[in-house]
Amino acid sequence: MEQPEDMASLSEFDSLAGSIPATKVEITVSCRNLLDKDMFSKSDPLCVMYTQGMENKQWREFGRTEVIDNTLNPDFVRKFIVDYFFEEKQNLRFDLYDVDSKSPDLSKHDFLGQAFCTLGEIVGSSGSRLEKPLTIGAFSLNSRTGKPMPAVSNGGVAGKKCGSIILSAEELSNCRDVATMQFCANKLDKKDFFGKSDPFLVFYRSNEDGTFTICHKTEVMKSTLNPVWQTFSIPVRALCNGDYDRTIKVEVYDWDRDGSHDFIGEFTTSYRELARGQSQFNIYEVINPKKKMKKKKYVNSGTVTLLSFAVESECTFLDYIKGGTQINFTVAIDFTASNGNPSQSTSLHYMSPYQLNAYALALTAVGEIIQHYDSDKMFPALGFGAKLPPDGRVSHEFPLNGNQENPSCCGIDGILEAYHRSLRTVQLYGPTNFAPVVSHVARNAAAVQDGSQYSVLLIITDGVISDMAQTKEAIVNAAKLPMSIIIVGVGQAEFDAMVELDGDDVRISSRGKLAERDIVQFVPFRDYVDRTGNHVLSMARLARDVLAEIPDQLVSYMKAQGIRPRPPPAAPSPPQSPARSPPGSPVHTHI
Repeated sequence: MEQPEDMASLSEFDSLAGSIPATKVEITVSCRNLLDKDMFSKSDPLCVMYTQGMENKQWREFGRTEVIDNTLNPDFVRKFIVDYFFEEKQNLRFDLYDVDSKSPDLSKHDFLGQAFCTLGEIVGSSGSRLEKPLTIGAFSLNSRTGKPMPAVSNGGVAGKKCGSIILSAEELSNCRDVATMQFCANKLDKKDFFGKSDPFLVFYRSNEDGTFTICHKTEVMKSTLNPVWQTFSIPVRALCNGDYDRTIKVEVYDWDRDGSHDFIGEFTTSYRELARGQSQFNIYEVINPKKKMKKKKYVNSGTVTLLSFAVESECTFLDYIKGGTQINFTVAIDFTASNGNPSQSTSLHYMSPYQLNAYALALTAVGEIIQHYDSDKMFPALGFGAKLPPDGRVSHEFPLNGNQENPSCCGIDGILEAYHRSLRTVQLYGPTNFAPVVSHVARNAAAVQDGSQYSVLLIITDGVISDMAQTKEAIVNAAKLPMSIIIVGVGQAEFDAMVELDGDDVRISSRGKLAERDIVQFVPFRDYVDRTGNHVLSMARLARDVLAEIPDQLVSYMKAQGIRPRPPPAAPSPPQSPARSPPGSPVHTHI
């Protein structure tokens, strides 16, 4: 019996959870009213894009546009193609230069200004089109917030206005294609001593470095050497990462109950070959290399035939965002007494002058990413488990800003301000009830179900949940609404109940009714605090883990309701630039 090296990954692989390469977006750059640096003509602009490392915060050059001669309003043809992750804060920087010579050394050219943004800011803007002012002056990063701050340098005046940059993002079309196909096999090798084989297929896409990643596994067909497998669908980027000629390896196995599946043989193909559909080109000989070496008369270990192939375009998360779907972000903070007295340094709510507490860190990490998908930047902020002034009544759904009519705060900073003010005015109490805040957001989500809004509730808590039955019922009811719930557990409590709410393994149910979708994601904060106390990297990982499922949850709601993305709003027509790039196919710059 020959066993492949990655047998462990083979037995653990779940087709639905197979890692799918990132979606790719194409960034187009235009500028308006650039500084004129040339004496006898207009500037000859070039745009350089930089990306920032998540860990070391170093900026590195990603690519350059072409140079356009003699214009202050360039529309660059050369695009930047970048991997897009909703769950990451992808910092970008754009520097503009007036090119005076053929030298690639940027210090030899006049600096025209720069702009900072995140990729999320571009795609979350109306029509995925962001306009920002260009400023002169180097920027340094604020060590606490990670945000750029202007500083004087380069002989320019920091913060001086010098025109604007327009950034547009477009998802690459092959990122939304889904292929549907069916295979059968003939005369496979018999591997079982007492009966025929139980064959299944495993598909791998090849990576840039020559390695292979498992991307699909068919069901097992019992006791046959001529199986016909069921039709299956797979995103094209999962199959070949958008490269139609990249090798796809298919291995054929005989299933064994103990997981030591017997290798029958393999063949290779490509997306381009498969896309020809049923034909003589798509009948493959299954080859077992070891058998071929041993037996002179070896022909093959059977054949596999493609019976059908079709490809369709699916609506993606970015289609809905570009069509105007807003993500409404609400935060709910645990004010129960188990957090400890906020005035003492042992409390989870303690406000140190030197660093943010766990609540503020988790809120900032998630909020900084999600805020760009909400155009008005007004975020409801609630507290639960406290006694409120003046009468000391206990509330599990109170506005942090004190305004019962409108609990919305302006931006992430507004939420932090209201949170700090509440700590000074309310009395920490209990118990830890989630159902009221879940129902609060569910009411808002239920009011708008046409696909124009999607709600995300972030609950930050230190405790063991007290109203489990009511919370489960509230979540099951919320699962049919346009909303998702993120729970971050802070402190050292046992969070077993939270894992149950996070329906990754077992779908949550209440009174015998299963939730229509898995809408809860839970993480314990302690998993993200590194020993050096460098919270920034840890918080980026925390945000990534809690937000990663949101795009699929949003799309699954829209699909279930039959809601298609709206067409993107028309972009305002920019003034015609006197000199445009010559027409031609754009030159793509890859990571």
